[in-house]
Amino acid sequence: MPATLRLVAILLVTLGAAPAAGQITSAEHAARRAEVAHRVGNGIVLAFGARTPVDDLGRFRQTPSFRWLTGHLRPDAVFLMVVRDGEAGPALLFEPGIDPRMYLYEGFPPDSAELHARTGLALRPLDALEHELHEVFDELPILTVSDVYTRDALNTDTLTRGRAFIAHIADHHPQVVIRSIDPLLDSLRVAKSPAEVELLRDAIAITVEALETAMRMIEPGMNEGELEAVIEYSFRALGADGPGFGSIVGSGPNSTSYHYRANDRAMQPGDVVVMDVGAIVDGYTADVTRTVPVDGTFSEEQAAIYTIVLDAQQAAVRGIRAGEAMADGNAAMRAVIARGLASLGLVESEDARVDPPWADAARCERSPLVCTQAYLYMAHGLGHGIGLEVHDVGGHAYSFSGRFIEGEVLTVEPGIYVSEMLLDMLPDTERNRAFIAAVRDNVRRYAQIGVRIEDDYLVTRDGVDWLSPAPRTIQEIESAMARPASLPMP
Repeated sequence: MPATLRLVAILLVTLGAAPAAGQITSAEHAARRAEVAHRVGNGIVLAFGARTPVDDLGRFRQTPSFRWLTGHLRPDAVFLMVVRDGEAGPALLFEPGIDPRMYLYEGFPPDSAELHARTGLALRPLDALEHELHEVFDELPILTVSDVYTRDALNTDTLTRGRAFIAHIADHHPQVVIRSIDPLLDSLRVAKSPAEVELLRDAIAITVEALETAMRMIEPGMNEGELEAVIEYSFRALGADGPGFGSIVGSGPNSTSYHYRANDRAMQPGDVVVMDVGAIVDGYTADVTRTVPVDGTFSEEQAAIYTIVLDAQQAAVRGIRAGEAMADGNAAMRAVIARGLASLGLVESEDARVDPPWADAARCERSPLVCTQAYLYMAHGLGHGIGLEVHDVGGHAYSFSGRFIEGEVLTVEPGIYVSEMLLDMLPDTERNRAFIAAVRDNVRRYAQIGVRIEDDYLVTRDGVDWLSPAPRTIQEIESAMARPASLPMP
């Protein structure tokens, strides 16, 4: 039986029915651990959770894989599960001792009996962790789960507590076999359970309403930060836990930077503003982007770019269904963008080449796309999974098979970003000089127009379920912006 179907079967047997909407139960977490045990056969599953925050700027946030396995939301915890012949032994949590005086600052933690009743996990003092490992690691491999917040940092964040502990074990016990099971957990996390889908639906619905509120509030002279405040206030007023990632609110020249985060420019008449935002509900994060005109009406140039991006998104979405190759939808999207850029005179032809600063001739030969003129205007991917991470497993960015999987929730987010800096950054080559001479005037005409449209979809057997129906067409956006401004009440 495929892993995803087996996990669903375990859930149904354990729960007797689908989980309640908006709730990940302890039984679902137990089913996940049982599936991991079945897949690894024998070993010691070891996962470190997030540390206590070291500043006063934000709330504690659990690392995604640790939360997926345990549902435990306290800091500084470690999870250990001994697996023999595919069966999980007792699942243990280890936590450090706490100065009782800190209870007055941080609140009183649950005792071990309460924790076990709520999570099914037994609690041990952290000082006992290494002794517990000594009892079994001469006969079983240690199966590690990385303690990072996002897979974007999976191979670069080398200073985590978990990696330091594993390095210590490897140095002092070189006979112990140690290997990562990150790929296994990632593969199990792609298809979302019914409860996970409901949490994502909630987060996405709140994000959609916040974006509609923002559209009605925008006016020239407003600061990007004020618009960010409207959006994030709306998240909390509508029941979310806040933003799931740093909100991107970029206007004018800032609209052409993919991950602009300063959010501190006064928006001007004639600007577009990109709002790439997402509410988080019980750990599950939406990710929706809308690009709108600051003065409420798209100019001819803005509408031309916007129409190409929307057509490209729809071309990609038409190719999404369980089992279909992701490359096909990506190619369809890229074709629409290249054709549209050629029609506006922003590239010399749909497949014309450029000598980019990020690729030499050898890479251009291996990956022709990254050396096309059209790629210069959209150098990011088509989308990614969402879930316990904003860049979650699945989607085009973190696919395992290159095909869509039924039950995954993903984004589709094409864009076009026009700036004279694109031309100025190019190396001085004969090919680039000819390209710049051919398109410079048109680039100036469309400069400072960055458009990204991002929506969230649930992959089904027959296609997709569009989860983020915020105003999206030019007419819908202009109509929404014309309505009276109002903030949602809590």
